[in-house]
Amino acid sequence: MLKESNLRKLGELKKRFAELQEKLADAAVITDQDVCQKLAREFAEISPVIEDYSAYERALGQIVEARDILANETDSELRSMASAEIQTLEQAAKAFVDSINDYFSPQSKDNDRPVIMEIRAGTGGLEASLFAGDLLRMYSKYAASRKWKMDPISLSESENGGIKEVVFSVSGKAVWQRLKWESGTHRVQRVPATEASGRIHTSAATVAVMTEPEEIDLYIDPKDLKVDVYRASGPGGQGVNTADSAVRITHLPTNTVVTCQDERSQLKNKIKAMRVLRARMLDARRQEQFQKEAAFRKAQVGTGDRSEKIRTYNFPDNRVTDHRIGFTTHQLPALIEGDMDDLIEALLRSEEESSGEL
Repeated sequence: MLKESNLRKLGELKKRFAELQEKLADAAVITDQDVCQKLAREFAEISPVIEDYSAYERALGQIVEARDILANETDSELRSMASAEIQTLEQAAKAFVDSINDYFSPQSKDNDRPVIMEIRAGTGGLEASLFAGDLLRMYSKYAASRKWKMDPISLSESENGGIKEVVFSVSGKAVWQRLKWESGTHRVQRVPATEASGRIHTSAATVAVMTEPEEIDLYIDPKDLKVDVYRASGPGGQGVNTADSAVRITHLPTNTVVTCQDERSQLKNKIKAMRVLRARMLDARRQEQFQKEAAFRKAQVGTGDRSEKIRTYNFPDNRVTDHRIGFTTHQLPALIEGDMDDLIEALLRSEEESSGEL
């Protein structure tokens, strides 16, 4: 059943939907590209819930008609068909109700937010950097399977083809919802290619997943920023070292430092660095909130602590274990190639169950 508060919100939303339809048909709005795009984004955001509500109302009307047939029809076959239709329509109506209520849920608002992810090699030297590369490939292939957009921000490679640190953004449907619990320490147990004796080594990489904030989410005073430019180093094509294109931004009050040198343009590097800085600062606020609320939380999917060991990838046994929820799968090769849905669905189920206990 639709919540009373959501019914009121739907009424307001339908009015706004009608206003947007009218404005987007206005020639003056169409010629103003910035205004038109802003209104079109709002229209696209509202459209799904309006469509769900329309479908919900149609289902209710059809249920009334089917019940009328059931009450007045004497033919047993028609009564059976009406009864079956009522059951199908009631299930459809419930699905629409759940979708509408989810739309107005504060938590669901962040589900589609784009994220910035950081992967860093941890303990384990060269093997850790190779594992960081494996994690990047895993997330890249998972993003491709979900038709998400993945954009590189910065990359620092190791000499053996591994990764010291990589930062990238991911955008698309349910990105935050499905990736938010990837934050933490990922541990790998396997025989490194350089190990002649066949001894299993344990290495680690850390992953951070942060929603990418908009301007209104977080204000950063330009006076609090120190911006340094310097000559980029490493691969990057012809001319990469001939201009001061690399950018280092320091947020002085928190001593948060972000560097970016992947683009040849100093301006593009600065824009990317600011995106990462905003995400890190908003994430730091959330981490602080996690700690404040920890005493009030019961069972949940981890603590949100970046230092928490969340998962072990055991290559000799083809086993992956998520320590927070006790989930184990022996499909490690498939998972490392991006087949992550079973694991993520288990995390989402655990999150939903633990939310009901709070």
